[in-house]
Amino acid sequence: MNRRLITIFFIATLIGGTCAWVVYHIAAPRMGAAPPTVRVVAAKENIKLGTLLTASNLSTIEIGGVLPKGAILKPENAIGRGVVSNLYQGEPILEDRLAAPGSGGGMAATIPPGMRACAVKVDDVVGVAGFVTPGMRVDVLTSGTPSGGTSAAPGIMANTILQNIEVLSAGTDIQKDDEGKPKQVKVVNLLVTPEQAETLTLASTHLTIQLVLRNPLDTKITTVPRASLASLLGGEVVPGPSVRPVFKVIHKETPKAFSIELVTGSKRSELKVALPEEQK
Repeated sequence: MNRRLITIFFIATLIGGTCAWVVYHIAAPRMGAAPPTVRVVAAKENIKLGTLLTASNLSTIEIGGVLPKGAILKPENAIGRGVVSNLYQGEPILEDRLAAPGSGGGMAATIPPGMRACAVKVDDVVGVAGFVTPGMRVDVLTSGTPSGGTSAAPGIMANTILQNIEVLSAGTDIQKDDEGKPKQVKVVNLLVTPEQAETLTLASTHLTIQLVLRNPLDTKITTVPRASLASLLGGEVVPGPSVRPVFKVIHKETPKAFSIELVTGSKRSELKVALPEEQK
């Protein structure tokens, strides 16, 4: 073999080995080193929505790499704040899972800014036989007689006044029921805007309210025409009792003749005059 070719091959091998050795010694310490960790506040146990956090509810865990957005690093930043969604054991506690400091716990802590909780009195029918539980979505329907109408069937109408409204609580229970078990309650709190709260208050005071369940994935707001009892009867208006005016014709007898009294000085005389019809 050519000596020159052997020399070139030897030099290339030496250079390649040297480069590999340098790269290995530079990268090995970095590859073997563990990523830096940060200790964050986590749930010591399963914590239900509405709970006011105490030191006994909290623990700390170490997280390596990029921290979750809103992670809480100090327990004192979480103590005394209400939980707005369920937390599970070992889960890092984030800012958006807690109510604002000073807002307390319970249902009030779960109400987002700008929203209101409006109570609606329900029964077995209005409450959809007990299947309205926290977290579900409902439409609100009203029925009654419009102003100026009558209690007769054609005057009764139904109208959808609110759509895709979240149920905030069923009775005193603000926990979501994953199994959907029915529970009879007397009051349901709906999460609404201030304007919707006014509408709902007027409706619950003067009309009959019906809650209608909807699929939580169906968030489309549609235009629903009003329904009337008359339209359910085929569009025929059932007339109610009516009073017709009765006109009585009174025939007055017309005199056949009349008389004229003439006075001349001390003399009086009477002149009888017949009507033209009588003369014929």
